[in-house]
Amino acid sequence: MVTAEPAYAAALCVGAVAAWLWGGGRGRSRGQLFFAGGAAGPAAGPSPWRWPRWRPRGRWGPEWLCPVGAVVLALLGESPLPLIAGAVAVPLVRRQVRARAAGRERARRADAVIDLCAVVAGELRAGGRPAQALRFGAGSTGALGAEETAVLAAARFGGDVPEALRRAGRAEGAEGLAGVAACWHVAMDSGVGLAEGLQRLEAALRARRDQRERLRAQLSGAWATVVLLALLPVVGLAMGWAMGAEPLRVLLHTPAGLACLTVGGALEALGLWWAARIVRAAEEG
Repeated sequence: MVTAEPAYAAALCVGAVAAWLWGGGRGRSRGQLFFAGGAAGPAAGPSPWRWPRWRPRGRWGPEWLCPVGAVVLALLGESPLPLIAGAVAVPLVRRQVRARAAGRERARRADAVIDLCAVVAGELRAGGRPAQALRFGAGSTGALGAEETAVLAAARFGGDVPEALRRAGRAEGAEGLAGVAACWHVAMDSGVGLAEGLQRLEAALRARRDQRERLRAQLSGAWATVVLLALLPVVGLAMGWAMGAEPLRVLLHTPAGLACLTVGGALEALGLWWAARIVRAAEEG
């Protein structure tokens, strides 16, 4: 049986290790400033009390909190099963984190395309030439991404600007650049005002973005329900532990507990997947 004092000590040690890994040295710098009487900068010189520290390469994402929590559960439950679950959870959480980051990047690119239409149209109405307006809009919004050099070179030296814009529009979130390419093509061939076409395209893209944001706001309640369903088993375990029922020992060290843990985990995973699938289908629709 794990008493409260060793459990708290283990949790404190694991938390200290996590803060040490993710802290980036901020705590050590503050400690040096405090004990040095506020001295800072290169004039203070290297500190003789600097401890050697291993710094991980790359960026530590939130998925690495899963093994930290698994270590705490393994110490509290005296079982290696939480360690296995924590190792399995790392790639799954990393996938979700990357998907969220990709979604934010797509939204950022879509907003940049809308800003590009507005800036280029404004420059054209102020009397600027199309190539100059496109160069100014690309520099101020960053909507062209990796294809910015090719698009600006085509605009400056008389190349195929619509084709360059279509290539830039293949990036996720930058699909609106295909509309910019169409406006450019029509304006160069028939002499129709490019500024007016870009203003209409901006209004259409902005309306589409507003519709997507309204739908996302309406579905926020459904996502909150999904998160609540995911946290209910954790709340139940915490309540059982507070009442002295030792739920971790029952779940991890008895055949009935292992069976309940397996069946309950599978059912919860299936329910969360189904609920998330319904919400995502509504978003895509």
